[in-house]
Amino acid sequence: MNLSRFGKCTRVSNAAAAATTDVTSSSVDMQGFDSVTFYVSMGAIVAGAVTSVHAEQSADDSSFADLEGTNITIADDDDNQVVILEIEQPSDRYVRVIVDRATQNATVDSIVAIQTKANKEPVTHDATTVVGYEYHLNPSEGTI
Repeated sequence: MNLSRFGKCTRVSNAAAAATTDVTSSSVDMQGFDSVTFYVSMGAIVAGAVTSVHAEQSADDSSFADLEGTNITIADDDDNQVVILEIEQPSDRYVRVIVDRATQNATVDSIVAIQTKANKEPVTHDATTVVGYEYHLNPSEGTI
């Protein structure tokens, strides 16, 4: 599968400066997709920070409920690493992630969602958060 052609990419959260408040991503509309993978890029995490990531879903994009078993703990020495959380076949239409930050500062660099298993392909990337897209099959060496 060519992820750039068959996966819809959306940046669902910008950077969040070091703090202890939760970061809530924008939701993705799962209509027409069976799976979504969230990539949570962390920045600096202060020693003693209690940080985790979990997913929520909603039928109306307003009242969200936690998705059981989706909690991933981030250690306070996991600076500058990525958390990957994939949800396949959610029972509600909208899905988002929450970065729970408590006790000490943790920085979030960004959160990106890639929706896959589309009912109709190829897909169109989110035009407000993706500035360019190219696909190359067996490109020759040469000038870029």
